[in-house]
Order: sequence, then C-alpha cells, then structure tokens
Amino acid sequence: MQKVYAHCAGLDVHKDSVAACVRHDDGREIIQTFGTTSRQLLRLGDWLAEQSVTNVAMESTGVFWKPIWNLLEDRFALMLVNAQHIKRVPGRKTDVSDCQWIAQLLEHGLLTASFVPLRPQRELRDLTRSRTQMLHDRSRLLSRIQKVLEDANIKLSSVATDVLGKSGRMMIEALIAGEQDADRMADLARAQLRKKIPQLREALTGRVTSHHRFMLRSLLEQVDHLDAQVAAFDARIEEVMSPLEREAVNRLDAVPGFDQRTGQNVIAEIGTDMSRFPTAHHLASWAGICPGNHESAGKRRGGRMRQANRWLKAALTQSAWAASRTRRSYFHAQLNRISQRRGRKRAVIAVAHSLLVVAYHLLDQPVAYTDLGVDFFDRISPERKAHGLVHRLEKMGYKVTLERDAA
Repeated sequence: MQKVYAHCAGLDVHKDSVAACVRHDDGREIIQTFGTTSRQLLRLGDWLAEQSVTNVAMESTGVFWKPIWNLLEDRFALMLVNAQHIKRVPGRKTDVSDCQWIAQLLEHGLLTASFVPLRPQRELRDLTRSRTQMLHDRSRLLSRIQKVLEDANIKLSSVATDVLGKSGRMMIEALIAGEQDADRMADLARAQLRKKIPQLREALTGRVTSHHRFMLRSLLEQVDHLDAQVAAFDARIEEVMSPLEREAVNRLDAVPGFDQRTGQNVIAEIGTDMSRFPTAHHLASWAGICPGNHESAGKRRGGRMRQANRWLKAALTQSAWAASRTRRSYFHAQLNRISQRRGRKRAVIAVAHSLLVVAYHLLDQPVAYTDLGVDFFDRISPERKAHGLVHRLEKMGYKVTLERDAA
C-alpha cells in the first residue's frame, strides 16, 4: 500500500498518559509514553520534532485531546479522528497497539480528519455553549419555582404565560414579602394581563407558608444571578466576535426562527468560512441534521440521524419550531406539507435542515435573505395541489369538475 507521509505519528490519548508511535518511510517504528502535564507535553513535541515528524493524528477522547492540540497545533499538522472510525480488532487492544494502529492508518492516508476550528472560534464556542447551559439552568429554576407555587396552591402559571415576566415577578415578590390579599396582588398585573384580574384573584388564593417564602426567595436569587451571568457572557461574546462574524450574525437574524443569540451559536459551531464544506449537504451531514444511511442487500434498514454536533442540532431544532410558526413563510408551508405524511417531529427536523442550508448559502455568499413564500409549493406544482384539493372534495361526497380560466 502506498505511503502518503514519510514521517508521521499516532497518539493514544488518556487522562494521565499519552502513548506515541512514530513511523518512518524506511520502516522504522519508535514508541514512547509521556505524561499529560504541560512540561511532559512540551517534551512530547520536542521528541516528535527530533524524529522529523510532520503529521500527527489522535483520537477525539473526551476533552483530553484539547491540551495536546493547544500546545502542538503551531508545530505540526494535527489531525483529530473520530474514535468510532478507527476501531481495532476486538481482543487486541492496548495503549501501544492503539497508537501503532493510528500511526499506520495515518501513514497510508486512511484517516478522515474531524473539523477542529481555529483557536478564536474554539473560544467563541466555549462562550456560546456555556451561555446555552446557563439558559437551560434558568429554565430548570423556573420549573422549580412553579413547583413551589403549586405546592402552595398558587395557580399563577395557569393564568400568566410567563411566571417570571414583569407582572408575575411582582406578584411572587409580594408573596415573599408576606402579602396574603389576592385582590392587591392581582392588581399588580400589567398590560394584557389586567384583562385576567378576576382569574388572577382565584389563582393567587392559596396557602403560602414561611417555608414557601424561603424557597421562592432563594430560587429568585439564583435566577437573578444567572441573568447577570448571561448578560456578562452576551457582552463577552460581542467583544470577541470579529466584524465579519457580526455581519454574518446580522444576515442570519433576518431568517425566520433566528435571532442574535441563535446566529451567534451557529457561527460559533460552523464558522464563517464555508469552503471547508464542499456543499450544504456536506454541512448537514456533519451537523447530523439529515437522515442516516443503512442499506443492505438493496433494502433500506433505517435512516436514524447521527448524534454529531448536538449543540448545533439543538439550536437549529429550536429555531425550526419558531420558524414554522412564522405565518406567510416558506418554513410554515414546509412544516405543514411534511407533517401531513411524516408527522410533526420529522417535519421539524426537515425545517431545521432547510434552515442550515439557508445559513450555508448566506455565509458562503454575502447576500440578503429572501423568503420563498408560503405559496412556494403551490407555484412549483399547481397540478398536484389541484389534484389534492379535488381528492379531498370527492372524499366528502362532492362531484368536482375543473375548468381552467381562459384568462
């Protein structure tokens, strides 16, 4: 088999050790084990340089590969590989044999590199992912607040859409302060919620004890702390983003279902340089937002999606739900069209795929977003639409005769 690299190395990475195997074009193979402290990793880099190594491959083992990548990325051509793609023969697995196997596959060019962005984008990813986790924590705190209110038989969530909105927050703070008069608490309602004052009087009549007040006070303090942290991360993300990334976020913000935060999350995951993905379909496959392939003997066994990038997939799925509720948009029509035959959940994934394709083209070419319109499918296939409508009327017992307008 042809050798692609003359001097290369394979690393088997663990929490406390790294097994390294260097292969040369003359058949020599040298193996050595190093620690994972900074000093040991720098010694690993010096040893690889002494061996004239140009290319290094390693498995994506948890987060243990990151410090190695950070210290060696400026000295060698690094390649991160999915561990599922390079499994060894069962029963013959050791740290030494693993690094030998990785080096051998790399030497013959049989490895496919995973996408590892540059350091600025990796840091932006850390910020957006941490912010997403904090928003999830805030949602969990909201659920715990609602449980405490239910325990006190306060049915505020049955009347107010947002328990922690301006009106709901004032009512909860009144409860914490010891207020027991439901009429005075209901009168704290603002804007559209004032139309529901009679329902609020009923909902705010409960049995609130000192224990409930303590729990609500503690949970609100945690919510306030998280809100401050999210605001700090928002400011930091804006600070570290480049002008090109900010411009890309503004273009994505025009797409139904996207907002500034979603645009920032998408940019952090895929970047602004679409040349690394040959087509939009390659990007969708990398993101795991398209059906999988499992075919044998001419039979399709299934199309379950891969896990892939769960952060990007979650952001796109959330945006797909929002986009499908945008009236007079292509995505609203797409969801209705697919959900009739495939179900609503599959339709949402299809909308998420379309959103990612749109994002790819907006980032690949600096153009403004133009919606295809809610009547897009009717315009591309009017005969099919007419046939479907006639079929529905015939099932209802009508006899339909169609005549095309002469105009």
